[in-house]
Amino acid sequence: MAETPYVPTRIRALPSWLLGRAAARGHRLVAEALAREGMRMMHHAVLSAVAELGPVSQADLGRSLSIDPKDMVTIVNDLVAEELVTRAPDPRDRRKNAVTISPSGTRTLRRTQRLGDAANAELTAALTPAERDQLIDLLTRIATPGLDSHCP
Repeated sequence: MAETPYVPTRIRALPSWLLGRAAARGHRLVAEALAREGMRMMHHAVLSAVAELGPVSQADLGRSLSIDPKDMVTIVNDLVAEELVTRAPDPRDRRKNAVTISPSGTRTLRRTQRLGDAANAELTAALTPAERDQLIDLLTRIATPGLDSHCP
């Protein structure tokens, strides 16, 4: 078992250090949970986006998720091979491909969302429901400075 490296007290108290540690733990928990379904995190993100946005052009999907076009092709190819999405010429612009979630993809997404929810529940298990809501609010404000979630 690897020893935890020494971290000076002052650094351990920095929000940036704590956020990084929490993010790394959350990433690990979610990645492990999704792996039980044979899903990688980026594939899950793309499948989730297709479910919300679809049918959506592959190019628009890549831009909306900030995924390099070459990587997007690979991810969509993987999802097509698993029959989780379909890719066909976009009826609005036949030069583009439209990606749509399949019925199997919808079922898989429901399962992976439950796994992700369980992993996030494990991540925040030390918090009360009110504290979890407060954490989400605070992290949202940190992650999106300038957007005041309290304004109507």
